[in-house]
Amino acid sequence: MSRRAPGVGSRGEDSVALATLARRLAVLLGAGVAPATAWTHAGTGTPLAEWATRIARGEPGGIADRIAGGSAGALSEERAALAAIWSVSVAAGAPLAVALRAYAELLRGFAETERQRRVALSGPTATARLVMAMPVLGLVLGTALGQDTVGVLLGTPIGWGCLLSGAGLMGAAWAWNRALLRRAAATPRLPGLAAELVAVAMQGGFAAGRARDLVASVLARRGIAADLATVDAAMRVATAAGAPVAELLRAEAEEARRIALGAAAERAERLSVLLMMPLGLCVLPAFLALGVVPMIVGLLASTISAI
Repeated sequence: MSRRAPGVGSRGEDSVALATLARRLAVLLGAGVAPATAWTHAGTGTPLAEWATRIARGEPGGIADRIAGGSAGALSEERAALAAIWSVSVAAGAPLAVALRAYAELLRGFAETERQRRVALSGPTATARLVMAMPVLGLVLGTALGQDTVGVLLGTPIGWGCLLSGAGLMGAAWAWNRALLRRAAATPRLPGLAAELVAVAMQGGFAAGRARDLVASVLARRGIAADLATVDAAMRVATAAGAPVAELLRAEAEEARRIALGAAAERAERLSVLLMMPLGLCVLPAFLALGVVPMIVGLLASTISAI
């Protein structure tokens, strides 16, 4: 069976594979396995085996660059996040296991919401395909009944009006469906990453300010938008209260992940209802315009000519 690099398959499938890889890396690295060996074995039996093996090859210091490198794909942002986690941990001398486990949990959560979105979409998609075929069926039915529905559509002013309005409605339904799908998928993919990484750097012995600067630099280099305002606010609260800064940052990161996953699941559940609106408001009227009205006009014309 052929192996794929991240971004080649569906996003949900690749998220699961990358989550499995990250969790295995956490266990192997936590057990003291060398990074190159850990990468070689972590991808075994997954669609990412060849990719992981390529990362294991070369200089140990270049692992982060090889993680983020390669062609852009469905998981390019997730790869960049994994590279950032690796870079911060190495620079701060902090253990990777905790951050990798949190990262794996986040990916699995998004894979589940992607599955829910596909399930929510399956019913309306099947219905849309059936209904969008109805104008063609209407034309066939009209022809079978001896009505020149195609002639009416192409040879009369009423037919041209029906054709234009039907085509416009079908185009509007297509655009509306795409907009709904984009909105349902518009979920922040890396919530809480900056806070998690600052906590990782502090676990390696960095002071809070230095850890923040390191994370800001790494995320900027990887092209990841960093929510440093949340990090700063949490650091101020922890400092004012005399609480452990790293622990509060991890709590903030966990809360951000939980909120993002909950919002993604809610959008997936609403999607199946929202997708019925283009069907009722665009596709069904298009069926009437392209299939029913020309058949009625043809029937009336043949009846009048017979009289």
